Amino acid sequence: MRRVLLVRVWMMFCVLAFAEGASGVDIAAPVPRDSGGWVLVVHVGAGDYGKLPTERIEAKKASLASAMREGYRILQRGGASLDAVEATIRVLEDSGDFDAGRGGYYTRQGVPELDAAIMDGRTLAAGAVASVKHIANPIHLARLVMEKTRHVLLVGEGAEEFARSQGIELVSPYHFYSEREWERFQKARAAEEKPRAVPAPGRPDGNGTVGVVALDRTGNLAAGTSTGGTVLKMPGRVGDSPLIGAGTYANNEGCAVSATGTGEFFIRQVVAADICMRVRYLGVPLERAANDVVMKELVERGGDGGVIALDRQGNVAMPFNTPGMMTGVVRSDGKILLRGWTRTAEQVEVPAVK
Repeated sequence: MRRVLLVRVWMMFCVLAFAEGASGVDIAAPVPRDSGGWVLVVHVGAGDYGKLPTERIEAKKASLASAMREGYRILQRGGASLDAVEATIRVLEDSGDFDAGRGGYYTRQGVPELDAAIMDGRTLAAGAVASVKHIANPIHLARLVMEKTRHVLLVGEGAEEFARSQGIELVSPYHFYSEREWERFQKARAAEEKPRAVPAPGRPDGNGTVGVVALDRTGNLAAGTSTGGTVLKMPGRVGDSPLIGAGTYANNEGCAVSATGTGEFFIRQVVAADICMRVRYLGVPLERAANDVVMKELVERGGDGGVIALDRQGNVAMPFNTPGMMTGVVRSDGKILLRGWTRTAEQVEVPAVK
């Protein structure tokens, strides 16, 4: 009997070893603690930046760099990837330069409805909020959902009631007002009302969703995304950003992903999780997995957008099938590298510390 038991244990060990080897990912081997190989990757939306005046592009680049400096400081002093993700996105939400927080697009009713999600790659804990109208920093509320409730996603009035219970001050919709976005809303509505008019485009320029993926010194991944959705969307419409696995996902055994684009396509194809599962179970290199999903399968189905993706080895992928997707990468060497507002734009380096 003892011999039979030993044989069975040995066979189970062999099966597990084979499965792990076949995946191409050594799950059991952690990234060395305090290795210093941390990474922060940010996107601020996919779209056609060529429609924007030069001063708007420069303003976006400046806001992106400012946000990345906040995340850089956290990771540089040994902080957690979750903290870096949230802090970076909060700066982007507050800037008003992107389709998130103060820059969120207006719905058909002329009021922004905001979505956000955050996820921990080590524990798979996640939190998200959707269709909130009175929350200045949806990414912070999403993290509270993750840490203070047994749920993953809260929406609308329920999410805002939870915010009150956590001491978050609800803001007036006027907090999100900007002349630029009001004019965009008016033009989109007027275009839609014209006889035989083509529906107003969801993403007329590069003023898009924001997202961050990060790897900290302990080898832990995290991902977060925040958005105002699409121009002139129906009230109550929810895109991929707050949906775990569609627009936001993190798993230390695969990768971390944040997406931007027309969310309905990312939802149908569960884009973020699809990329990570290819890395985890099939052993596909991160860049190939991301490219196959974004540049092939998404395109074949008419989907537009892109992703940022990061694995525990510090590999980064940033494919996009739109004219542009502004992104930034910073590692422990302190060099913030910005790129992607056009496919031909040269990479710009700015210091992480001013």
